[in-house]
Amino acid sequence: MKPQNRRFNSVMEVSVWQAEARRELTDLLGITELLAEPRFPLAPRSLWKRENELGTIEKIVFCSEDGFENRIYLCLPHGARPPYRAFLCLQGHSTGMHTSIGVDWHDETTPIRIEGDRDFALGCMRRGIPAVALEQRYMGENSTDPEHKPACYQPAMCALLRGRTALGERIFDVDRIIDYLASRGDFDLSRLGILGNSGGGTTSMFAGAVLPRLTHILPSCSFSSFADSIGAMYHCSCNYIPGLLCYGESADVLGLIAPRPLVVVSGSEDQIFPLGPAQRQFARLQEIYAAAGAPGRCRHVIGNGGHRFYADDAWNAMLPFWNE
Repeated sequence: MKPQNRRFNSVMEVSVWQAEARRELTDLLGITELLAEPRFPLAPRSLWKRENELGTIEKIVFCSEDGFENRIYLCLPHGARPPYRAFLCLQGHSTGMHTSIGVDWHDETTPIRIEGDRDFALGCMRRGIPAVALEQRYMGENSTDPEHKPACYQPAMCALLRGRTALGERIFDVDRIIDYLASRGDFDLSRLGILGNSGGGTTSMFAGAVLPRLTHILPSCSFSSFADSIGAMYHCSCNYIPGLLCYGESADVLGLIAPRPLVVVSGSEDQIFPLGPAQRQFARLQEIYAAAGAPGRCRHVIGNGGHRFYADDAWNAMLPFWNE
């Protein structure tokens, strides 16, 4: 990704830089070997399948790698027909993916009220979009905390001992979801989005940068400069990638998404990922998109409030790209 603030003179120059930078970032994330073939069998199985007023939700378990089993909610809205075009939905530091479908984690048949538009999968279903909600590693059902609170520190440190990062492992799980959807045969992988807020937005950003099978990227309240956010205050250990700032800043990471559609969401009062540095990084990101021949395919949406998702603002910006 280095040097930062490089100026590009052609689409080809951007493409050459992206190919090299994507390899470097994948190495920094510690997932080069994980992303290689062959891969561990997914062995998916269904835990339950239920109807709600919006459509059908199915809970599915699959193996990302030997020794690690993960969970998703597969959400198909009424009227959706295969091949499905879906968004992957990732919660941040919370009690887990149950938030995406608005149910209590103690009892997944009990609806709960969700603050801050964080019921991502239901938001997709309301718009007629199939959704896949992922339980991120070390959160929710993947947490060692008895109350499902995030428990990232110890496994993030252990990941470093193995030459990995917690963020890289989460990105690998996203890639395995794509493998699963491909194996089903009823999903259209030419249109596959990803969205998330906070820690889910961070995974969405980096997954979009290194996984080219993702076509539409919608991170929320996770974009600012690294130096002025995770480098300026306490953050969970799962956010950190050793050596990242030696290679580039957040605009450089998201520049690897170009020319794919990208909508970045910020909160005007977000104290965790400050708006001012985010706006400066976005100006640099616009230069990269313009050099890649896609000046209108990245947008910065600013919600009137703090650290949360802004569903109407975000989807108003993304849906024109999604419906092209």
